Amino acid sequence: MHLIETPVLSVKNLVVRYGEGCSDCDIGASCVRTLEKNRCALCKTVWAANDFSFDVYPGEVLGIVGESGSGKTTLMRSLYFDFAPTSGSAVLRDFKDGQQSIWDASAAERRMIKNCIMGMVYQNPVLGLRMDYSAASNIAEKIIAAGNRDAGQMTRRAKELLEAVEIPVSRMNEPPKNFSGGMQQRVQISKALANNPAILLLDEVTTGLDLSVQARVLDLIRKIKSMYGISILLVSHDLAVIRMLADRTIVMLDGKIVECGLTDQILEDPQHEYTQQLVHSLI
Repeated sequence: MHLIETPVLSVKNLVVRYGEGCSDCDIGASCVRTLEKNRCALCKTVWAANDFSFDVYPGEVLGIVGESGSGKTTLMRSLYFDFAPTSGSAVLRDFKDGQQSIWDASAAERRMIKNCIMGMVYQNPVLGLRMDYSAASNIAEKIIAAGNRDAGQMTRRAKELLEAVEIPVSRMNEPPKNFSGGMQQRVQISKALANNPAILLLDEVTTGLDLSVQARVLDLIRKIKSMYGISILLVSHDLAVIRMLADRTIVMLDGKIVECGLTDQILEDPQHEYTQQLVHSLI
């Protein structure tokens, strides 16, 4: 099926490094000889993302799993322009027909991509919400940023999205600072969906939540996928979350992709030692 489909997102050879690199470590995808985990023993450069390449296809959930420091959040925040990568390309099907990397886009084009093509849900809701604005105003802000000034339409869209994420409409005029952590994450999701993005980026959205709240948020993500047919890039350190939601999975370790494939295959027959440890921890 993927042979004839155009990916919604295609990332090629993404590198994010902190430091100048040196002749011993700055050798692209093969920079493994002098690295201690993802850090050069000689020049102390940290290779946070070391030659990532992958595709996300229409309507699929691509899971990314790995321990802290493996490069998951670096990837997500690079895609959402929170910081610039060192090298590599990322093309979106819905931007310039996939012919130009989003990292080569102008400032205005980047705002359009963030407001119309991608939606981001951060692990910490403070990064994705204005805590003193009402829940409805957070959604309206995203809609206004995309160029819509119809107040009635914004109100209707806010009600629709808050209902979709199970926030009572009676609370739409309350600020997220009054909400629980799980409710704040659901408001973030509704805001990210405001302009019908092609792809949703979810970065550790259940971390720090009580187990019962985690389960509700995960059920909500499944519901969102079913309702909107959206592609999702889902980052987690928890393979149980990936097992529940992801069609395919990428396993990261020390800034590199060490395994990828269908989630069921990875769970049933993990190849890399680190993946085997992850799978064993679920048993």
